[in-house]
Amino acid sequence: MTSLLSVAENITFEEAIALTQEIMSEMETGQLSEAEIEPLIGNLVKSKNGARGFFVSYLTDSRPLADNPSPSIFRALESAPEIVVELLVKNLAMCSAMVVHHQQNQDEETANESKKVRSRTTKLIKSVNIPGLSDNILELYQATTTGQGNYTDFLKRWGYDTEQLKAIEQAIEPLLN
Repeated sequence: MTSLLSVAENITFEEAIALTQEIMSEMETGQLSEAEIEPLIGNLVKSKNGARGFFVSYLTDSRPLADNPSPSIFRALESAPEIVVELLVKNLAMCSAMVVHHQQNQDEETANESKKVRSRTTKLIKSVNIPGLSDNILELYQATTTGQGNYTDFLKRWGYDTEQLKAIEQAIEPLLN
């Protein structure tokens, strides 16, 4: 069966979230072939709004699809390296910090959701072959450990505390080669 889904040229963040849900529903029911998944998600992640919406929806989805991404997902992400690298690195930091935030607020259920997002993000980082990704991971690590570097402003903007910065470091350490 051929899917009728397509990516609007000037897709909004909200539209990208909704489209990702539709894509995942069609993937789950087998309506979307591997050959259709790659260009569809590739078109989605080539814009900042599309990529942000994809990651928000894909990484938080309750279905197990994102726990074992198909090769077509990796290839699609690899087709938009600059946008994807930035979002994967920042997602890793944010969800790692949010685990701590939710635990500090005794919200274990939401902390577990953030752990799931961290696990899925880590799996994507380990699985995609994008030049510069490992350098950006290292830059984030340096910003958390030294307070210097390209990700320093990002970390300061979110106001992460010492415990959250430590959690980000710990999430990064297994990714450093």
